[in-house]
Amino acid sequence: MPAQLSYKTLREENSAEFIINKSRFIGYGRPCETEEEALAFLARIRQKHKDATHNCYAYIIGLNSGIMRYSDDGEPGGTAGMPIIEVMKARGVVNCAVVVTRYFGGILLGAGGLVRAYAQGSKTALDAAGVVVMEKSARQLIEVDYSTWQRLEYFLRSAPVIIEHTEFGASVVCTLMVRVRDEETLLADITRVTDGKAETLEDGTLFYPWPD
Repeated sequence: MPAQLSYKTLREENSAEFIINKSRFIGYGRPCETEEEALAFLARIRQKHKDATHNCYAYIIGLNSGIMRYSDDGEPGGTAGMPIIEVMKARGVVNCAVVVTRYFGGILLGAGGLVRAYAQGSKTALDAAGVVVMEKSARQLIEVDYSTWQRLEYFLRSAPVIIEHTEFGASVVCTLMVRVRDEETLLADITRVTDGKAETLEDGTLFYPWPD
């Protein structure tokens, strides 16, 4: 089986809230690498909102969604945790957790209303935390002399790379990220653009966030 080259997750921990029929909903999203990390996040939100009526949640851990858990936390069965995780599955995110906190406002929403509200809470959390594509990427160090740098810089502006930083010393050393699937083509193009004057060194591979 070929190694997995990409997956979607959340960029950062963040939250957003909204009101439905006087009930206050707060959606929290966070990237989590392990189930322990997800449970610690849930415990922290529960402690923060221990006066809330419900703290419903879902999390998906593992690049192949090996661990999926959700809870209605006292809401009618199937009206909270399931809608939260279904939105997560629809967005294709893994290694993350969502908590939707509810402060009851005195008006019953009904089963259908609850499903829609918690689905909205999940979407709100994902949007606030930001969905990113983590792609298997290589960090490349490219060294050229000053007379070659202008040509290389012009090429890199439209290349499928993210430039992390550039050092100007005795020569120019550019550190950049490139998707593994694009690496071979990029290096061939750099050789062509610089007439073979570039020195390249791969400085490891890792999953790196690229805009969704």
